[in-house]
Amino acid sequence: MPTAIHIQRLVKRYAPSAAPAVDGVSLTIEPGELFFLLGPSGCGKTTLLRMIAGFIDPTDGTIAFADDKGNQRDVTHLPPNKRNTGMVFQSYALWPHMSVFDNVAFGLSVRKVEKAEMQRRVMESLAMVQMDQYAQRKPNALSGGQQQRVALARALVIRPDVLLLDEPLSNLDAKLRIELRSEIRRICKSSGITGVYVTHDQKEALSMADRCAVMRSGKIIQLGTPHTLYHQPADRFVAEFLGETNFLSGTLANSIIGAGETSVATPAGELRSAHAAPQGAISGGPVVLSLRPEALRLSPGAAAGPNTLSGRIVESMYLGEIAQHTVELTGTGNGTASTRIKVAQLNPGPAIAQPVGTVSMTVAPADVVILPA
Repeated sequence: MPTAIHIQRLVKRYAPSAAPAVDGVSLTIEPGELFFLLGPSGCGKTTLLRMIAGFIDPTDGTIAFADDKGNQRDVTHLPPNKRNTGMVFQSYALWPHMSVFDNVAFGLSVRKVEKAEMQRRVMESLAMVQMDQYAQRKPNALSGGQQQRVALARALVIRPDVLLLDEPLSNLDAKLRIELRSEIRRICKSSGITGVYVTHDQKEALSMADRCAVMRSGKIIQLGTPHTLYHQPADRFVAEFLGETNFLSGTLANSIIGAGETSVATPAGELRSAHAAPQGAISGGPVVLSLRPEALRLSPGAAAGPNTLSGRIVESMYLGEIAQHTVELTGTGNGTASTRIKVAQLNPGPAIAQPVGTVSMTVAPADVVILPA
């Protein structure tokens, strides 16, 4: 049955005087949700996952699993084998002397599952990850992607309440990672298991997650759907971590203009945003704008007006499906270094694969995100 995870004020310190690796995290993961913990190395995401698994004991706070009737089970200090969680490791952690079948069956044999039932469940789990035809092979006769599928089957065969995945695709090549992204999501959603997935790969999180928590220094900085995090980041750290973006400093003008738009004056011109100003920002005060490269529309020649920037292309890189341009904005020098921004152009034609000269760029108000200065 789908399981919810309730985390309250969770703290982990590895030494009394040390800064906490996880610092007061409170979080609810919904039943059947594929939830991602995302952040740079050292942010606390793996420590948090291992506390959910029971491999690390919290310094403070609570972890509870709740069934579909709302009955909660406190697992804060429960040993890993009493939690009914399945774990998929980055390194596969398969026994090389055992067959694929025996690797997957191990958790069931520990639980003393009857032989016929074990046979059925192992083959069912291998079929789910499309590895049933390799049941008698040894792990060293499999590719990295196949070994990771076996590790996933081993975690699923015990029918866990919660599936925990610790950067399971980081050892695979780029093509395999893309293939297994959709496969892992398909398996998790079809089985209805609540999944918690740790990664530092933004593309994995954006393409697979129902919701994500972006972490830094042991804290959750922002929580939301991939779309919300990418298009409405809470601060500069989240905006930059979730993909390439351009930052422009500006001054908050009239808080509301026209049809509920916020105006920001920048050295490159006025930009209007469909988003509200961040909390604490005042009229005439400093803010920072985030503009994604793919949100800018490029045209030859200079232009003027709200949400229009002009500049000179100083570098272009043709990558087939897109061209990446670096544009030096007009009006941003004024005795200091000029501001340069990145523009991504989808499906560039031969005439504009390597454009030169003055260009203008327009951006929709919905794509102008106002961040705290």
